[in-house]
Amino acid sequence: MEIILKEDIQNVGFKNDLVEVKNGYARNFLIPQGKAIIATNSAKKVLDENLKQKAFKEKKIIKEAESLGKKLLEIEIKISSKVSSGDRLFGSVTSNDLSSAFESKGESIDKLLISIPGRSIKRTGKYEASIRLHRSVIIQYPFEVVPAKA
Repeated sequence: MEIILKEDIQNVGFKNDLVEVKNGYARNFLIPQGKAIIATNSAKKVLDENLKQKAFKEKKIIKEAESLGKKLLEIEIKISSKVSSGDRLFGSVTSNDLSSAFESKGESIDKLLISIPGRSIKRTGKYEASIRLHRSVIIQYPFEVVPAKA
């Protein structure tokens, strides 16, 4: 039986997939639980239209994420922190600090979207963080950790 999935089903398919399953599995489990619908001609047309609209919206979101990425790369961030001898920091610089630095420059980036190698930085120097702006748009953002002026 051909069905259209309404949600992700493990070992069967993902939401909005058109899949072939056994009749009993579809009639006794997937359809009564609201996890799938029978793939009639009209349901297939509705699915096609929904997928077209979703793809159009997705393209727009990706373009916005790419333009935000270009805008972020124009911003130069230097994070200052207290240091001991040997350029070791008191404490560490994390994605939270980088997120706060972006906020002070007028851009709001969630700390969960920022990935710093090794999770935290304990020395001064130049580093690069990955910022995930979208599922398919990830930028490598260079920044510098400098000693705080006393």
